[in-house]
Amino acid sequence: MLGSADIDRSAFAPLPRPDGPEGGTRRTGVELEFAGLTEAEAAELAAEVLGGDVEPAGAREFRVTGTMIGALKVYLDTAYRSARGPLAEAGLDLARALVPVEIVTEPLLPDDLPVLDTLREALRQAGAEGSQSAALYGFGLHLNPEIPGQEVEDILPIVTAYGLLEDWLRYDDPIDPARRVLPFSDPWPRGFTDALAEAEGWSLDDLTAVYLEHVQSRNRGLDLLPVLATLRPAKVRAALVERSAVKPRPAFHYRLPDSRVNAAGWRIAYEWNRWVIVERLAGEPELLAELRSRWRAHRRDVFSTIADWRRFSGNLVMSRGLAP
Repeated sequence: MLGSADIDRSAFAPLPRPDGPEGGTRRTGVELEFAGLTEAEAAELAAEVLGGDVEPAGAREFRVTGTMIGALKVYLDTAYRSARGPLAEAGLDLARALVPVEIVTEPLLPDDLPVLDTLREALRQAGAEGSQSAALYGFGLHLNPEIPGQEVEDILPIVTAYGLLEDWLRYDDPIDPARRVLPFSDPWPRGFTDALAEAEGWSLDDLTAVYLEHVQSRNRGLDLLPVLATLRPAKVRAALVERSAVKPRPAFHYRLPDSRVNAAGWRIAYEWNRWVIVERLAGEPELLAELRSRWRAHRRDVFSTIADWRRFSGNLVMSRGLAP
């Protein structure tokens, strides 16, 4: 049986719709979390591997400018990193047992993405630790592919494809137990996926309203709030109490993957190619319609389990050649 282990790890597959809303090539921002190195050490290593200069950008934060893929931000990923005083310093040092260092790229062109695995390997060799290195390391890799367009037909098929494949993505190559317990990459509520499977003639307003009815947290395997805040800002502002927490961005915020930065066989390309499967499914209307129908039947069958759905959906996309 084919599964995630059969997905290519050697190269970043192209997106099936490579052009963005304004005709240019779609770009992707990447965020990588890890422990084992300080933010200063990680910034210096990034400059060594990618070129550029390291500049202080605030408390426990650096900016690496002039690299071969543009500027990078490198920082301790806590809102308290600007705290000052001996007690705060001691507390933040202790927090490093739980709080990751994060490297954030600018939106990258497809040809820039392979360099990320060069940087990942350098981090691994330098002692960076990923989500599987300790029981409470719930660290992630976030991919932010630009949306292919601003109409409902550009967004809804990808959202639906993800909803129908989420169980397979989560369990065929299971995310780390810490990330399952911590609320940073929770699954979508079943009710939202049910609505996607039933959807007919939806507009962007419909998608926004139904998403906000079921999901009001950023902490999901796929966070749609930045996209919806870009396309329907008034509706998002009206629905959310924590308005400042959502920065509009015309990109899918794919938060599901672990950061397995110190695992010898793990590649960022592998996680990227799992996202490509979602977009390839979205580009196959008949196959997507079949999967929607099967989801409805699965939900009506009281004896059908998550494991059953995971096996069926994974077998379907893998057997149809959607995997890079």
